[in-house]
Amino acid sequence: MASASDLDDSSESITGINVTPLVDVVLVLLVVLMVTASYVASRAIPLELPRSATGESTGGVLAISVDKSGALYLDGALVDDATFTLRVRAVAKASQAPRALISADGAVPHRRVVRVIDLLRREGVTHLGFNVRPEELL
Repeated sequence: MASASDLDDSSESITGINVTPLVDVVLVLLVVLMVTASYVASRAIPLELPRSATGESTGGVLAISVDKSGALYLDGALVDDATFTLRVRAVAKASQAPRALISADGAVPHRRVVRVIDLLRREGVTHLGFNVRPEELL
């Protein structure tokens, strides 16, 4: 038979929190983030980016790449200038302040990068960034 002191012990409030489930959830989220990041990185086009001491990592709505041969990629897909213009126009209409991040191989002719900038500006994309590989500071 239960005594009066046993009943009082069971009605006490919980004073400690078990953090094991919280740690489990955080670790699962970390694994999901790592898998997602590796998937996004696998879609990248291999480029030899020029170096810049003041470069920083940033994201953009439009991911544009120009490889060594001058081929144009939009969000990882090879496109020609006409398709590029149509897709940029669609993003520019859907976004209030469209942005673009341009990754151009260091060996690509300057006129090709200027052409891409011109196509973007014609469609109203004026917030541009250039992807560079940070220099190793000594």
